[in-house]
Amino acid sequence: MNHELGALVAQLDGVLVGKRAQLQLAVCCLIAGGHLLIDDLPGVGKTTLAQALARSFGLGFTRVQFTADLLPSDLLGTSMPEREGGGLRFHPGPVFTQVLLADEINRAPPKTQSALLEAMEEQQVSIDGSSHALPEPFFVIATQNPHDQRGTYALPESQLDRFLMCLSLGYPDAASERSLLLGEDRRELLRRLPPLLDRERVQRLQQQVLRVHVAPALADYVQRLLDATRSSRAFAGGLSPRAGLALLRAARAHALLQGRDYCAPQDVQAVLPAVAVHRLVGVGESMPGSGGVAAELQDMLQRLEL
Repeated sequence: MNHELGALVAQLDGVLVGKRAQLQLAVCCLIAGGHLLIDDLPGVGKTTLAQALARSFGLGFTRVQFTADLLPSDLLGTSMPEREGGGLRFHPGPVFTQVLLADEINRAPPKTQSALLEAMEEQQVSIDGSSHALPEPFFVIATQNPHDQRGTYALPESQLDRFLMCLSLGYPDAASERSLLLGEDRRELLRRLPPLLDRERVQRLQQQVLRVHVAPALADYVQRLLDATRSSRAFAGGLSPRAGLALLRAARAHALLQGRDYCAPQDVQAVLPAVAVHRLVGVGESMPGSGGVAAELQDMLQRLEL
């Protein structure tokens, strides 16, 4: 495993015990330059994971609690008249950071959710006809609660597609939960968590991801996976070409995490569920990421020959 990234995963594993697979995927998502959606019940460590990631990567961090009365200007910023000169001065909002934690993003109304779209895709925001660049690197780590909980607004497919990966943490196993119950307070652990990377090293890692080799045979394998989702009777629609690009980008990051400069089929298999689950809608379901989608993806990987 890449030494720097291996140390980072090990540090995160000390905060979220028993979730190493999810931690590795989260690290892959961020070094691939993507945005991460964490979808799960309240209280299973979504916010803790987001804070631990930001601290370990050594990047500027801002948390915004999304609520029903949060306005787009509360997130992006606003232009205010100056006392002298009569002009307008832009006051940046909390989105102007390197790591933005959009906590419980689906508790905000759709208008505020959509305010993140340009920022996530273009790394800039437009206010009063002027564009303002966001810091680099720029990551959004969003958490959301299950759609059947009160006071939630489902994210539209266009916004879900902006997230490179979607993860669920789930309940801990018995040994991990006992360690959590008897261990140190997680808030105190987070306060002492040292940065293991910085902005320059994160950007170098992102450039390394782009240089990971993808052989034509592996590209063929990815195409067969995309075609399988499009022809499957289990899904209302298949993965788009943009989803295919996202899958390869995530697989390259996974290969780098494993210390390789080439992408292998096991890298694609490792990241496919996290890349695809929020982009697919099961037949008879109304929302992406239903319980049957993940199971069907695993079955598809087993059926499809390399």
